[in-house]
Amino acid sequence: MAVTTSTLTQELYANIVQSALYTLSENTIIRPVVRNYDMTGTPGLVAQVPIYPALSASGLTEGTDISTPTSFDTTSKTITAAEVGVLVTLTDLSKESASEDVAAAIGRQIGDAMAVKVDTDLAALFSGFSNVVGSGARELSVEDFFKAAAILRNNKAPGPYVSVIHPYHAFQIKKQLTNAGGVPMSHNLSDVGNVALRDGFVGRIAGIDIFESTVISGDSAGAFVGGVMSQDALGYMVKRGMRIEEQRDASLRATEIVGSMAYGVSEIFDAYGVQLLGDAQL
Repeated sequence: MAVTTSTLTQELYANIVQSALYTLSENTIIRPVVRNYDMTGTPGLVAQVPIYPALSASGLTEGTDISTPTSFDTTSKTITAAEVGVLVTLTDLSKESASEDVAAAIGRQIGDAMAVKVDTDLAALFSGFSNVVGSGARELSVEDFFKAAAILRNNKAPGPYVSVIHPYHAFQIKKQLTNAGGVPMSHNLSDVGNVALRDGFVGRIAGIDIFESTVISGDSAGAFVGGVMSQDALGYMVKRGMRIEEQRDASLRATEIVGSMAYGVSEIFDAYGVQLLGDAQL
């Protein structure tokens, strides 16, 4: 295969980059709600996140020194970056015969693929939380969110709290909030129930902002594993932001377009997150 390097037309290349970056930014749901660390331009692939101990204050007596110092021993968690990428081959004939903006379409697809990968890696960390609410043998309930919120507050997890659940989870919650979709005049709905019935948006329950995402996967028993957490429960470290490169393959009459980035994810504060288990069925 004869491969030569060249450049796409400036307009085509710019459209791909712009569309890919925009889609990555807009389609990631979990990444913006966890702690983000930027190591771009910094040597090394590993970020060390300091874990500070909680302090307790005590009463004092006027004129008396504080004789016993409080130990402030820190620990740390590490986040290691690795590369991920996607390759699209755009043939000359496809580009020349397309009726839409091929560059924008490729950019959207690359950006969406990277967004799904980032969120999938973060969602996989939910099953590592020690605190668990719900069961794979039953449907997720509104009460489960109140339990999760109580656990986080008891653990002194700083707010705000967010939850990411599968659409099947969300369906069951909306069903409960709207009395199985009954006529609103036949019963009294909460404000959240009214919004869920009208707009299909779960909203906020027990101080938890709830988001839906299909990246939520099942455990070994087939139950979906969602999560409720404080921002400090998980960490996302970017080593190299997404970049788009291209290479011309003359013998194939095509251009290879590659999107890649380097990042890492890790649990930071286990006590600041709660697993949400629910039946995987509608």
